[in-house]
Amino acid sequence: MAPTTLVGQKATTCPAGRNPKVNGFPIRVCELLTPLEGATYLERTSVHNAQNVIKTKKAIKKAFQNQIEGKGFSLVEVLSTCPTNWGMTPLDSCKFVAEKMMPLYPLGVFRSPEKEGGAN
Repeated sequence: MAPTTLVGQKATTCPAGRNPKVNGFPIRVCELLTPLEGATYLERTSVHNAQNVIKTKKAIKKAFQNQIEGKGFSLVEVLSTCPTNWGMTPLDSCKFVAEKMMPLYPLGVFRSPEKEGGAN
């Protein structure tokens, strides 16, 4: 089970499905870290299609660049598929990310140096 495993979703470590009473609720890492002063760049991306793979590569590069420039802590949270453990075809797992995961884990920049001074 991962932090992003949805309520009711089955995983190797929770074969009956994620139960919030037993396993806790899914964790939205970017939202959790946004209030921290040291967090400079936080973005959630996905690799469920080619367009988002390109965006993810850019986000990771930006995170590393921010670290190199000493701007502060950076994190890129990446939603990815797991077709084998989900028991789905690769195509169905990509669809699952788009239709089931992204509504709970919206993609986007939660905090960046460019947004400093404004709303994050």
